[in-house]
Amino acid sequence: MDKLIINLAPTGMMASKALNPHAPVSIPEIVEDARRCAALGVSILHLHARDESGQPTYKKEAYARLIEPIRSTCPKVIICVSLSGRNFTDFAERSQVLDLTGDLKPDMASLSLASMNFSQSASMNSPEMIQRLAARMAEVGVKPELAVFDSGMLNYAKFLAARGFINPPFYFNFILGNVATAQARPAQLGLLMSELPPDSYWAGGGIGAAQLPMNVMGILYGNGVRVGLEDTLWIDRGRRQPASNEDMVRRVRDLAGMLGRDLATPCDVRQALGLQPCAQEA
Repeated sequence: MDKLIINLAPTGMMASKALNPHAPVSIPEIVEDARRCAALGVSILHLHARDESGQPTYKKEAYARLIEPIRSTCPKVIICVSLSGRNFTDFAERSQVLDLTGDLKPDMASLSLASMNFSQSASMNSPEMIQRLAARMAEVGVKPELAVFDSGMLNYAKFLAARGFINPPFYFNFILGNVATAQARPAQLGLLMSELPPDSYWAGGGIGAAQLPMNVMGILYGNGVRVGLEDTLWIDRGRRQPASNEDMVRRVRDLAGMLGRDLATPCDVRQALGLQPCAQEA
């Protein structure tokens, strides 16, 4: 598939109104951002649930309250839920959202491929945890969204594939520019690209000021981009203008047009990744 996949991560664990007034923290705000951005060409939504106070939560009931209205307003968009180890470390907590069924069942779920440090916190992902989460996803028919921050994580993905924990087609987010992992430089991205297993798709994302360069490289050389307030709060390198998800998605759409890349629809991506097809294609 030559069309460009746009993966939106609208809120993450850290975004707040205090840090950025455009950050969606309530369910209605996240749903509205999802609706607006899907209309601009987003095909995958990478979702973190928030509780009634706006704090991150792992609880499946909160994810259900988020997924249901998105399914109602954007029935074709691919829903990916977070299984992050940044705030939650227990397997029962991190995997709870995978218990959702029917229309509430997510299409994909994130799988970070190693432990790592961010600038002020750590994301803990032991080999046992990674394998248990991968096995649970396989059991319930949810595709991993493979998060790669450096080359060792990509090597671990191939380790998992060789042992049957994950199966192609593979979907990777290359998220570079974090202070403790690979940087958003062509040489480091090129290494990752050269090490991809067969039948892989990758999207370029970046932390902070690295988001735009990685988005551009994803448009030029990859299968897609990851964009959103989870990874950066600013639209400009000088950190003077707070970003909105809609502005960042529109920028990607415009750059893709200038660089000759058509946008993939959710139905295109479902077919490429072997997900549940859109209703008219069933």
